[in-house]
Amino acid sequence: MPHDQGASFRPETLAITSGYDPATASGAAKPPVYLTSTFVYESAAQARDIHEAYFRGTGPMAGQPAYIYSRLSHPNLAMLETRLAAVDGAERAAAFSSGMAAHSAIAIEHVRPGDSVLHSRPIYGGTDGLYNQLMPRFGATAVPILDGCDGDHIRAQAELALSQGPLALIVIETPANPTAAITDIALVVAIADEVGAKTGRRPLVVCDNTFLAPFAQRPIELGVDLNMTSLTKYCGGHSDLLAGGISGRADLIEPLLQLRTVLGTHCDPFTCWLVLRSLESVAVRSERAMSNAQLVATFLRDHPKVAGITYLGFLPEGSPQAAVVARQCKGHGSTFSLHLHGGQAEAFRLLDGLRLVKQAVSLGGSETLACHSATTTHYNVPAADRAAGGITEGTIRLSVGIEHPDDLIADFAQALEQV
Repeated sequence: MPHDQGASFRPETLAITSGYDPATASGAAKPPVYLTSTFVYESAAQARDIHEAYFRGTGPMAGQPAYIYSRLSHPNLAMLETRLAAVDGAERAAAFSSGMAAHSAIAIEHVRPGDSVLHSRPIYGGTDGLYNQLMPRFGATAVPILDGCDGDHIRAQAELALSQGPLALIVIETPANPTAAITDIALVVAIADEVGAKTGRRPLVVCDNTFLAPFAQRPIELGVDLNMTSLTKYCGGHSDLLAGGISGRADLIEPLLQLRTVLGTHCDPFTCWLVLRSLESVAVRSERAMSNAQLVATFLRDHPKVAGITYLGFLPEGSPQAAVVARQCKGHGSTFSLHLHGGQAEAFRLLDGLRLVKQAVSLGGSETLACHSATTTHYNVPAADRAAGGITEGTIRLSVGIEHPDDLIADFAQALEQV
């Protein structure tokens, strides 16, 4: 379902207005939840025409809103996909049951035996496992990018990937999980174009935009083919749902919708309704969280027991990374890592000493969360690969929420006394 045509509103407004017309639901200001598994046809002929429209895109029902079975689509799913496409500035969008369901659909659709994949590192542990553990079982090879702002390095890694098979995908996560490492999106898109001109097959560029969400970074505007977001995180924003979204050109999204029908990884009606609710407040929640993060990061940076901070606002002036952030980001985010002097023991003492901040994986919720990356989110990533991505035994990932910043700083202060 395409997003609102002709709308000139900014993304923050589209996050509230797009995808739902109260006139379609008795004037209800907010969308109802369509809790049904199946939909009634008016006639046998209409049933045939609806199926033809869904599976072939032809016939008298083509382009008209009609539903068959909720695994294929349902009204709340259509609303969410319309809104997500509008917010991301894309032609189409697809919503899935989780961020990894979205990532997996991209891999299954576009990677074939013998292909290679280039991906940034560090990257979320689940994504790392998808391309380095699961896809190799089907004959694919993964090659990492260790510096996403160094064109010579990216080109060299692309050549390495091409030596092992046709390059199908370049998958980047920027800022990266858990260190907020930056990749130059426009540079990667340009290199994908170079590969296409050289080989006759241009790899698709996939950007995981979870850490900054739709308002602080807009990958579609920078030329990526598919923009993936874990809607669980900032877009959901309350740590009470699982969902994933992909936006991009219609010709790339349509096959993913058909694949989702086979896999059964659609987003259910109530979860779609929750994400629609939450998208309305992402901008204001993110502003508060980013403001808090700057204050918390400043306190931690200046503490003698902290060896380093990966907060984007502290990138060295004049560095390639700082230049990329200034060019492609509208904020510094609220998820980053701190590195303690010492290792796992010191990190565990800090984490166990926190009283307000909760120990949990995930990020982007209203509450502040902390976790030890090496033994949680990236536990299944080989130690050498973790180290290559800047994840040490003293690394703690923080997702700063919207509590009062003074309370957060006080909690970190007392916990650091126990390290």
